[in-house]
Amino acid sequence: MRIRSLGVIDDAVVELSPGFTAVTGETGAGKTMVVTSLGLLLGGRADPALVRLGAKSAVVEGRITVPEGAAAALRAEEAGAELDDGALLVSRTVSAEGRSRAHLGGRSVPVGVLAELADELVAVHGQSDQQGLLKPARQRGALDRYAGDAVAVPLAKYTAAYRRLRAVSAELDEITTRARERAQEADMLRFGLDEIAAVEPRPGEDTELAAEAERLGHAEALASAATAAHAALAGNPEDPEGVDASTLVAGAHRALETVRTHDPALAALADRIGEIGILLADVAGELAGYADDLDADPLRLAAVEERRAALTQLTRKYGEDVGAVLAWAEAGAARLAELEGDDDRLEELTAERDALRAELAGLARALTEARVEAAARFAAAVTEELASLAMPHARVTIDVRQTDDPDGVEIDGRTVAYGPAGVDEVELLLAPHPGAPARPIAKGASGGELSRVMLAVEVVFAGTDPVPTYLFDEVDAGVGGKAAVEIGRRLAKLAKSAQVVVVTHLPQVAAFADRQLLVEKTHDGSVTRSGVQVLEGEDRVRELSRMLAGQEDSQTARAHAEELLATARADT
Repeated sequence: MRIRSLGVIDDAVVELSPGFTAVTGETGAGKTMVVTSLGLLLGGRADPALVRLGAKSAVVEGRITVPEGAAAALRAEEAGAELDDGALLVSRTVSAEGRSRAHLGGRSVPVGVLAELADELVAVHGQSDQQGLLKPARQRGALDRYAGDAVAVPLAKYTAAYRRLRAVSAELDEITTRARERAQEADMLRFGLDEIAAVEPRPGEDTELAAEAERLGHAEALASAATAAHAALAGNPEDPEGVDASTLVAGAHRALETVRTHDPALAALADRIGEIGILLADVAGELAGYADDLDADPLRLAAVEERRAALTQLTRKYGEDVGAVLAWAEAGAARLAELEGDDDRLEELTAERDALRAELAGLARALTEARVEAAARFAAAVTEELASLAMPHARVTIDVRQTDDPDGVEIDGRTVAYGPAGVDEVELLLAPHPGAPARPIAKGASGGELSRVMLAVEVVFAGTDPVPTYLFDEVDAGVGGKAAVEIGRRLAKLAKSAQVVVVTHLPQVAAFADRQLLVEKTHDGSVTRSGVQVLEGEDRVRELSRMLAGQEDSQTARAHAEELLATARADT
């Protein structure tokens, strides 16, 4: 990795061994920045506070070897990245303003792509991970991860059934708790539908009745106007001397007919006048019929107005016109059917709930059996690892238990509490020596013991869910002496099958590393390119002496450091 302007690091290159790399240095020298840098390359959160004071941005670049055909290589190719001789070039830039950019194999990619690759490439473990594993919920998740498909398959089915049960139960609660409100709503709908049914409105009826009422209300004036118009067009029988439009038009037509043969233009005008005559005759006939058919019936007018009043009552309550009233009635009828079907729905939901609870109980039982079987294997594997970490008499067990709950599900005659992950509570227990009671690791382990238990857990995980690289950030805190030597030995063993990077303050651990990196500041408080050194020979002895006694030139510390290195070489 190359790290620029990140925290105390100005510009430094970190070369990690394919095997075991130990990163050491004084407190505050910037060792943790190595972990932070790797975290950024793997899609970690970009904190602008990490940018070195005075710099515009922090940049981390890395070259990661990816096995051919691995899921990470395929995912990188999907993102458009190109591999360089089996390696991925990754870079991450964080600006002082908080903006973040990621590049993978020469292509700009979303940061989330780096996070997806991280799951396949690197397992990061630090003291925060230890604290997380102290929580029973995290311990159950760890056990499930160890168990693999034996738990994953029934857990997926259980989760689906659990979600459906939650939905069914919520609907049941909604129906029962709102029973009064729903009954009131049903009564209101029935009243409205009965009122509309009693009137029986037809689509468009309100418009038709409005036109008819207007016509009946002005029947005399309409009849008089139609009669007068008819007389003007066709003449009045009571006034034979009167002049009407039809007679005048007919005279004009006759006048032109006598000379139409002499001029085509005049003939055309004669034809048009003839058409006018025909139109006048048609209109006059319709006026006569209109006047004869017009019925000034006050009883019919009263009936129309009464019907309109009934429709107005409906439109005032249920819609702006009869069409809207009918739409309300259709929707109301559907809603009423739904409300009236509550009893049937309650029966259906109750039956489905009971069936789901029975299904959930069966799946939970299968989950418990799988977890108990995996817990025995997991505890035995961790206990075996502890024996190689200077805790030969420690015994780890995993308690898989359930809690009684009258509202839970029934399993083997017990009614137990259940949740989205089953009915089991999982807790890691430690008996540090024979005769000691098994207690939760949060209470039964000292700081050093806890670090070794967590390391043992991670090593067991490494055997079942291997990744190419493991990063341990001071998981050896609180450990010293022989236990520290055993931790170094165990990490070296793990490094035979994977790349291991350890940030440590323990010389006993660092001595087992294939490569030791020293992070040190310059006089101005920064870590420059020369501030991350690969220690070899005399330089490594000096650093181990400093870690042992705080004095690089102490002959006693030097002798001890050389002895540690010799022991480590002999073991590896």
